[in-house]
Amino acid sequence: MKYHIQQAPVRIPVPGNKRIEEYIGKASTRNEEVSVAHMIAPPGWTEPVQIPEFDEITIILRGKMRILIDQNEHIDLQAGNSITLSRNVPVQYSNPFQEECEYWAICLPAFSVDTAGRQ
Repeated sequence: MKYHIQQAPVRIPVPGNKRIEEYIGKASTRNEEVSVAHMIAPPGWTEPVQIPEFDEITIILRGKMRILIDQNEHIDLQAGNSITLSRNVPVQYSNPFQEECEYWAICLPAFSVDTAGRQ
């Protein structure tokens, strides 16, 4: 196959009103190597601590996000910032701010619920 056009993203259901639209990955294109997802986290959103089995690149487009790394270091990101987090490091993403946060997430290898390591 020379190329593949993804007509529309696959919506991944998650609690907390966060929106995940996967364009490339296990759920959308059966790609095991990488996943690329557009996300919108509403104000007040938080997710459980996870210890993912993949590296994750996060690129903030709009709003702000707080990331707790290894249960002791808080990092606040804003539009234009990006971060690369290594696999097997405890991490918790949240949006304690007053506006929604729009961002892209790229996972290597591809994200799956089984490899997210949610606690």
